[in-house]
Amino acid sequence: MRRTLISGDVSLPRMPAIMRDLTSLLTMSMNDSQINLNLPEDATPETIGCLNEPIQVVDLFAGPGGLGEGFTSSGEGDRFEIVISAEKDPKAWQTLRLRAFYRLLKKQRPDLLFEYYNFCNDPKAPETFEPSVNTEYLWELAGKEAKCITLGTEQGNTTLDEALNDGLNEKRPWVLIGGPPCQAYSIVGRARNQSKVDYKAEDDHRHFLYKEYLRIIRERQPTMFVMENVKGILSSKVNNERIFSNILKDLSDPGQALHEGSAGKQYRIYSLVTGASFGPGEDVDKIDPRTFIIRAEDYGIPQARHRVILLGIATDSLPASKDRVKLASGESKVAVGQVLKNLPRLRSGLSKTADSQEGWINVVLEQLDYLRSQTDPVDVKLWGALQDLSKAFELPEVPVSPGGKRVKRTEARDDGSTENSNLDEWYLDGNLDYWLNHESRGHMPTDLRRYLFAAVYAKLHGASPKGHRGFSLEGLAPDHKNWETGKFSDRFRVQMEDKYATTITSHISKDGHYFIHYDPAQCRSLSVREAARIQTFPDNYFFQGSRTDQFHQVGNAVPPLLASKISKVVFGILFDKVRDYDKRLAEEVKGEEAYA
Repeated sequence: MRRTLISGDVSLPRMPAIMRDLTSLLTMSMNDSQINLNLPEDATPETIGCLNEPIQVVDLFAGPGGLGEGFTSSGEGDRFEIVISAEKDPKAWQTLRLRAFYRLLKKQRPDLLFEYYNFCNDPKAPETFEPSVNTEYLWELAGKEAKCITLGTEQGNTTLDEALNDGLNEKRPWVLIGGPPCQAYSIVGRARNQSKVDYKAEDDHRHFLYKEYLRIIRERQPTMFVMENVKGILSSKVNNERIFSNILKDLSDPGQALHEGSAGKQYRIYSLVTGASFGPGEDVDKIDPRTFIIRAEDYGIPQARHRVILLGIATDSLPASKDRVKLASGESKVAVGQVLKNLPRLRSGLSKTADSQEGWINVVLEQLDYLRSQTDPVDVKLWGALQDLSKAFELPEVPVSPGGKRVKRTEARDDGSTENSNLDEWYLDGNLDYWLNHESRGHMPTDLRRYLFAAVYAKLHGASPKGHRGFSLEGLAPDHKNWETGKFSDRFRVQMEDKYATTITSHISKDGHYFIHYDPAQCRSLSVREAARIQTFPDNYFFQGSRTDQFHQVGNAVPPLLASKISKVVFGILFDKVRDYDKRLAEEVKGEEAYA
């Protein structure tokens, strides 16, 4: 269980990176890296040596901070530190800043960490966090780390550059991470754009936001970078050219791409799955773009999230073997039920009518009666399942509420377990008295009817019903002109208890039809916390803003547990290089002191 000591010695505010380099390295231990052999047979052993200072990270297009959370939680939380995280959405930025504050408390003032937990555990707390006099300076530092800026604008770029000038030590190996906005790349997004009469891909600025990412690579020259995007980027075209081919060429030689010559670092772009790579001047047609797709379910993430993730390594820092860049595979698949079943049971709310437990029971039972009236008694299994389900809506079995921003935990703190020690260590926090963001949305009676049917059908058949053939009873078809074409056959989908989920996307902020809970007795779509668990956010990750804002943040994020696994690869490649830099700097300091 993830527990944090809420007491300890007071530490002073951190010094700028270069000052830390010059003053603390003299006492650094130079032990060789140690190897953890407790890994799947095909995996490169994990480097677990210690550095005197964390490796610096810059996180662009950060969203609520999924990538950054994975990196900063790596090891004992001491391998990486975020210098700057940039996000333009104000609500995602609030989440980002609050998480930065939490990390600063843990590292610098663990004796005051109770302030964060007081905010989490107080139902009467203000909407946004307010620091005390004792922690105000850390709240300010969190605001310097997490920036609400729009990259690509003059003001946003200036703010970012000033922050990097102030906090980033470019001489020491560091890492750039992030995912440029993907709406224009996604298959659904492109279909939507093409329906617009005047839409031209070459005029859509979102296609070229990766060049802001590229600008930082060119000007600041990280030793490594991680860039994430949707699978649709592989087929996206501008002026009939595949944009992904150009991105690979640009990232391998940023100077040339920005017409500034080939001076500065060049990069090899690796697949974290196969180790295949592309380098400067090579024929881009010889590499299969699909090799860069990571299937998250293969790495212990409870969802089929398929994303393009590029690992760039400077050509002066390449690993000896491509096996060093491959993620450890062979992990057991994690099912939805494993991460959701021990969370508090909720009912949905009622939309467009007064909400109450009694009112909800009455509406659901009306829909259940309707389904039974439409079911042929010859279909014994469905008829029997609907008949048996009515018992689940008798008090005291019915969930009391649709949840909320804070939902009380059990006194024994025995809720929420995944029954897997590694996952429990990742998710759980014994300091929480409440489940955060565990709130479901309200549903109309007709949708509750569909959810009831779908969840019962899924239990009987081991799969969610599809389209008009699956939703075959009278009164289940939505008012949708494409319903019987098969184009939107997954319009309503149950997330199966014994399988990993389908992709959690930002669409979950619009409606929950694609994210129906597998338990028909709860008759609802997923809560924010359930979606966050499928995305592998720790339970103490507190999303800010409205419920819609929270869903949007969760859907757009990189799963932190996957990011943590990627960070292990990055740390293993950088460890020796960073250690050697620190050693040289320590020797220089010693020499200067001896000369003085």
